[in-house]
Amino acid sequence: MSVFDRVLSACRLAVIALVLGAVPLVHAQLSPASLPDADKQQIKKYTLTDDVFGRLAAATREARTTGIPPQAAPDPSKVHSLDDLANQAMAADPRIPALVKKYGFTPREFMLANIALMNAVMAVQARNDPALSGNLNQVWINADNIRFVESHQSDVQALLRGQ
Repeated sequence: MSVFDRVLSACRLAVIALVLGAVPLVHAQLSPASLPDADKQQIKKYTLTDDVFGRLAAATREARTTGIPPQAAPDPSKVHSLDDLANQAMAADPRIPALVKKYGFTPREFMLANIALMNAVMAVQARNDPALSGNLNQVWINADNIRFVESHQSDVQALLRGQ
């Protein structure tokens, strides 16, 4: 699988994982070359909070109970920004935009929050699994998000297990 395919797969998982409850571990991240600098900076600076995580978890639970199914990976030829990725995700199922809005996210912020969480989870896991560290884009790792995941380990793990 090419790096870009893994990137898109990770992004798809980042979007659907928390919304749709299919939260497998993500082993790839966005390719820096594929996004504008402003998007790269926003990814790096986005910081998880209890509020953001709570809303992501609530959206996940609701998506599971309403039966929103996992969606196909985004079309790589159409993803040139976070907005492109968010727009494809929102278009995948007509219930997703309403769910995202219900929990106070714009599509772009929802994408950022998911990517921030997945990046932090991967960074924490990479400490114990050298194979994962090769897929980790250190440039985008936010130390505050790593601390957040570490301090909320049980809640994050429960979410990843689909609970």
